[in-house]
Amino acid sequence: MRAGRSGFHGRGVFGSKLAVPIRVAVMMAVAALMAEPVLAAEKDLTNKGEVIVRENCARCHAVGQTDESPNAEAPPFRVLSQSYPVESLAESLAEGIMSGHPDMPVFVFKPHDVDAIIAYLESIQVPADAAPSDPTPSAPGESEAMDSKG
Repeated sequence: MRAGRSGFHGRGVFGSKLAVPIRVAVMMAVAALMAEPVLAAEKDLTNKGEVIVRENCARCHAVGQTDESPNAEAPPFRVLSQSYPVESLAESLAEGIMSGHPDMPVFVFKPHDVDAIIAYLESIQVPADAAPSDPTPSAPGESEAMDSKG
C-alpha cells in the first residue's frame, strides 16, 4: 500500500477521502480572509472620494444620494451616469476639469484622488427611473390656453 502525504497509509487528513472538501474549505477561508482587506481598502477609497467631493464640489453640486444642488445649474453627482459613464471622468479629473461657465474653478487631482472620486461617484449613482424628476414648469398662461381649447 502506498503512503499518503501524512506518511501513513490513508490516515492523514490530506490523504483521506475528506481531503478535497477540506482543501476547498481551507481555500475558501483563505480567500475570504484575503478579501476583507480588499473590501476595506475599497471602502476607504470610497470614503476618501466622498471627503474630496464634499470639500471641493458641495458648494455647487449635490454630492450625496438625496441632497439638492445649491446651484440649480450644477447637476447632482448621483445622476452623472445618466449622461455618460462615470469612469470617463477620470482623465478630466487628472488633467483639469473645465466647464463651460466661469463660476466653476479648474480642479486637477492626483491619480489616487481621481480613483477615490470615481469610486465614490460610482457608489452613489441612481438608476434613471429612481431619480426624482423635476416637472418642467409651464410658461405663464400656457395652462389657461390649454383650458380654453377645450
